[in-house]
Amino acid sequence: MKNIIIVTGASSGMGKEFLLQILEKESNIDEIWAIARDEKKLIELKEKVSKKIIPLKLDLTNENDLLKYKNKIDKEKPNVIILGNCAGFGIFDHSENIDTDIKLNMIDLNVKAPVALIDYTLPYMKSNAKIMNIASCAGFQPIPYINDYAATKSFLLSYSRALNKELKYKNIHVLAVTPYWTKTEFFKRAIDDNKKKVVINYNAMYEARDVMELAIKDLYNSKKDISCYGFVNKYQKVLTKILPHKLVMRVWMNNQKLDGTPNIRK
Repeated sequence: MKNIIIVTGASSGMGKEFLLQILEKESNIDEIWAIARDEKKLIELKEKVSKKIIPLKLDLTNENDLLKYKNKIDKEKPNVIILGNCAGFGIFDHSENIDTDIKLNMIDLNVKAPVALIDYTLPYMKSNAKIMNIASCAGFQPIPYINDYAATKSFLLSYSRALNKELKYKNIHVLAVTPYWTKTEFFKRAIDDNKKKVVINYNAMYEARDVMELAIKDLYNSKKDISCYGFVNKYQKVLTKILPHKLVMRVWMNNQKLDGTPNIRK
């Protein structure tokens, strides 16, 4: 039986960073299944990093591709040491400016895909196995103009923490990672350069390698169900617990000079 690690969103951003770091820590595994839509980047990753990487070109918003994953894992029946759900995207804009198809696609990738992958993978995880889900600090509160994305991450955060409790009897650890603003390719899709910017004030911007370094440390700490990197991030997490969310939203909108209308200022 092969011992494997599975990483989604592995071609870039935090998914790629997680893959690189976890491969160093778990050097005795047989394979690491790297899942993304960009097959070219996955192949380049294998050629540059390790022959253990198995590129899997899958669109996790496509039900047929999710079934391809299920059929593969059911056929091979590996021992899954770690499942890292790192795929996801967001859009910064007023809700009325975002097409419904894009919103539903976001929900499919950020919510439905990790749930499906966990359900399909759990039968092949034993004691001491680990699941990591990339949520976001946006999941701690409602955020106007990042509405749909924040809502999907709120789901993933709540789901991960509850699932961690439910899988204790199997000794399987589930961790939700809640990054703050982090330097990745996330912003290439989140921001339309042809439109007025939604976010004009970033209180901090962290490095993906640092976020993942702490996430992996917390993944091996069974007492942790949330990994929260950075002082600003931790400070905001505390504030969103003690302050009314109406006030939190008002502060956010004032900070970004947003008035609630679809006509975003320059």
